[in-house]
Amino acid sequence: MPRTAAATQAHVLDVAGKLFYWKGIRATGVDKVAAEAKVAPTTLYRLFSSKDELVGAYVEHTAGDFRERFEEVVEAAGPDPREQLLAVFDLAYAEVDSEEFRGCALQMTLAEFPDHELPAHRNAVAAKSWFRERIGELTARLEVDEPGALADHLTLVFEGVNASGLSLGADGPARQSRKLVELLLSTATPRA
Repeated sequence: MPRTAAATQAHVLDVAGKLFYWKGIRATGVDKVAAEAKVAPTTLYRLFSSKDELVGAYVEHTAGDFRERFEEVVEAAGPDPREQLLAVFDLAYAEVDSEEFRGCALQMTLAEFPDHELPAHRNAVAAKSWFRERIGELTARLEVDEPGALADHLTLVFEGVNASGLSLGADGPARQSRKLVELLLSTATPRA
């Protein structure tokens, strides 16, 4: 039974995502994506008018998957924003500690696509901004004196977990992330 256009698009994005993540975006041609997805190049170009559009969709898809995991762990942590924040960093470390970790897909995309006008770059920046804003929403609920500054500190820890996880693995500095987050949360000045 043939796939619908939506199912074919999802399949191509899945295949492209794996290739882009493991082989590199610029190193992976559209023909390789089409061959691995077992679709004709013309079909791929009907779904995505250019490689830039395909890469932009890949970044959006990757970011959406992370947002889902983020919201799942926040909800599972219960109503306490401190526990929710710790759950986010437990998720980050669990991803670094996984066999499937090669680095942050968004950081890698930004490194390969520094041009601010490209969909890949814009979508990666939007995803990073979403993370910082969402962390800011959680820190605002802690009733600390400078929730925005605390959100920035936590965002830096998150970025560091991903970067050090790529270079030094799960047994490197990334394993200290929960302790660092606990320290930042415990030393935040309570709101007067």
